[in-house]
Amino acid sequence: QIHRCIPPTNIIKMVTPCDVPIGVITGDDVTKLLQHAKDNGYAIPAFNCTSSSTCNSVLEAAAKCNSPVIIQASNGGAQFTVGKSIKDKNACAVGSVAMAMHVRTVAPFYGVPVILHSDHCAKKLLPWFDGMLEADEAYYAQYGEPLFSSHMLDLSEEPDEENIAICVEYFKRMAPMKIWLEMEIGITGGEEDGVNNEDVDPEKLYTSPEQVYSVYEALSPIGNMFSIAAAFGNVHGVYKPGNVSLQPARLATHQEFTKEKISASEDKPIFLVMHGGSGSTDEEIATAVKAGVVKMNVDTDTQWAYWDGTRKFVAENSDYLQGQIGNPKGPDAPNKKFYDPRVWIRKAEESMGERCGVSMAKLGSKGTFPPKKPESGTTPIYNFKPIAHNPLKDAVEGVSKMVASAMGK
Repeated sequence: QIHRCIPPTNIIKMVTPCDVPIGVITGDDVTKLLQHAKDNGYAIPAFNCTSSSTCNSVLEAAAKCNSPVIIQASNGGAQFTVGKSIKDKNACAVGSVAMAMHVRTVAPFYGVPVILHSDHCAKKLLPWFDGMLEADEAYYAQYGEPLFSSHMLDLSEEPDEENIAICVEYFKRMAPMKIWLEMEIGITGGEEDGVNNEDVDPEKLYTSPEQVYSVYEALSPIGNMFSIAAAFGNVHGVYKPGNVSLQPARLATHQEFTKEKISASEDKPIFLVMHGGSGSTDEEIATAVKAGVVKMNVDTDTQWAYWDGTRKFVAENSDYLQGQIGNPKGPDAPNKKFYDPRVWIRKAEESMGERCGVSMAKLGSKGTFPPKKPESGTTPIYNFKPIAHNPLKDAVEGVSKMVASAMGK
């Protein structure tokens, strides 16, 4: 069942739209949009997608709700996108790239800004991360921006020192392309993408201010394009509101601790992220957003909504779905208009889109960006324009890279 919750009024607010382009945004525009969210007290929902259909559901909902949005690929979702039968070691990276190219192609037609993101990457999945960065670098060389807007490293299972050290090395590689890095410190309970924390010590579900500051201290000298998923009792999966012991008030403590440490003029110097939102009450979500959460992951609820749209269609039209021909109208009556995938998948998309709208309202992003849909026929069919290269400059850079490689740098 889809719950039409009325969000707290302290989250919903009309704000001056952020001055960023429509379609997939990268670099400084990502920073500008997330800062706008933090300054204006809203968060942007990040929806896990597994197909062009689910991506389109999210984009349609964002356009209807006047909201920026984040589309993200998980490792498992990327495998599904490329095809479950593909066993190539690079399959998940290829699936992520395929999803990214689809979103980049169609997003401008929806008239809203889109952050293109990859979700949880545990240590054992780093080859997937490397593959996406390789695609980012190739895309950057050709188009002057990375393929993805941001990526997430989830090394929360590792000791803090190792977690942060690996993030530092990857952030150094990402920073020149202005790719946003999301990292996690502290453990989110439950299970997702093969990382099972269902039996973890409950105290480890709460990140300390010192842990958060240690991340800030290590990453900020490299750049400011990073966010921290700090655990405050979050659990992946589906739970009834109130059945998860969330303590979002801890997030404000993280901000206060870091603010004091760096003598910041800004009350919320850290970009925070919320995972495991299923089972959160509206009040808990509002508290988290108020503390500087600018992104909240949504997956379980939209998975159910997508299925629920299909389930309802099948239940309502069962007599027309028992064979290619034959229904209450007669033994030779055709049923193509019912079993055509474009019919029942559309019902799934509509149901998922409605649930996406619920998240946008709860997080306060609804109404923050009136769509700027381009006039019909004005958006290029092939909207990819390679940057103009200077042959002499390219040659010099090529020689420099060869020399650096020869010297072992």
